[in-house]
Amino acid sequence: MKTLRHLFSSDDIVQLAIRLGLLALLILWTFFIIKPFVPILTWSAVLAVAFYPAFTWLAKCLGGRPRTAAIILTVIMLGIVIGPAAWLGISAVEGIKDIASQIGTGDVVLQAAPEQIKGWPLIGPHLYDLWNLAYTNVRAVLREITPYLKPIAGVLLSLAGSAGVGTLQFLLSVLMAGFLFPHGPRLAGAIRGFLFRIVPGQSEHFLELSGATIRAVSQGVIGVAIIQALLAGVGFKLAAIPSAGLLAIIVMLLSIVQIGAAVVFLPVVIWVWMSMDVMPALLFTIFFAIVGLLDNILKPLVMGRGLTTPTLVILVGVIGGTIAHGIIGLFIGPIILAVAWELVAAWIRIERAVEVPHVVADR
Repeated sequence: MKTLRHLFSSDDIVQLAIRLGLLALLILWTFFIIKPFVPILTWSAVLAVAFYPAFTWLAKCLGGRPRTAAIILTVIMLGIVIGPAAWLGISAVEGIKDIASQIGTGDVVLQAAPEQIKGWPLIGPHLYDLWNLAYTNVRAVLREITPYLKPIAGVLLSLAGSAGVGTLQFLLSVLMAGFLFPHGPRLAGAIRGFLFRIVPGQSEHFLELSGATIRAVSQGVIGVAIIQALLAGVGFKLAAIPSAGLLAIIVMLLSIVQIGAAVVFLPVVIWVWMSMDVMPALLFTIFFAIVGLLDNILKPLVMGRGLTTPTLVILVGVIGGTIAHGIIGLFIGPIILAVAWELVAAWIRIERAVEVPHVVADR
């Protein structure tokens, strides 16, 4: 076998090494330049894929005017981000800062037993005494362990500080998605050509699978969770629940990881019944019950197919995405991991389908 020295001269090897080094430097330099924009570009691509069916429908309704449809859809998405989402984010930041301040000063505020409990028949007085006893003991314990929780206060404050950057990233992503809408067919063709280089026989299938997975996760998981969080935040505010925005964010997180919002709604409903009259408490209970069941109603409607991605993959995507990219990573992480999971699973199924006929033929 001939070595490189027999095939190339020493000058050729040096020139090849220089070219490869310059190419590696150029790639690395390019990566560092675009690294801050990777989350924005990724989220804008996800938004473009998720809302592309709505864009094509709107363009047809406008008589084949894709640019006008893109502008209208972008304005609608900006209105959602700037309006309800910004209000929810600001409220959550205030709640996080309040908790961080209490931990930092060592004065964690707990709720004593409301006086209304005494009037409950049979269990009222006993529940009131039990609540006050637990309130006194827990407060004493918290005073002892609060000094050890102070590092958490710094983490919470840094998370609250990154919320402004996350909001700006969302706005830029929406604007970029608006630019991507009219160029959807050309971008899909470019991605199809790239996939053809990697998996020639399955490029079309993998492209369709990627788009379907993005739409399923972004609409059926992320979208439904955001709707639940916004409605829950409105209900929490109207019911004067403390840290309403923070609780709404927790509702969104629990919905994304498929745990469900009942973990938050149940204590809130108990709070409502203890602090309000019967009729308002009943109305809020019905409202929270409807919001809690929204995922069971909306997911079958907006998801074209059942999501086969395991919950653990979604959870890892939420945690890893948030650590890697901040607030916007909370939404990018589960989508990217879900797409990767579905593509790898499809690849394995194809390889097994190809191997089985060969095994049978050998026998």
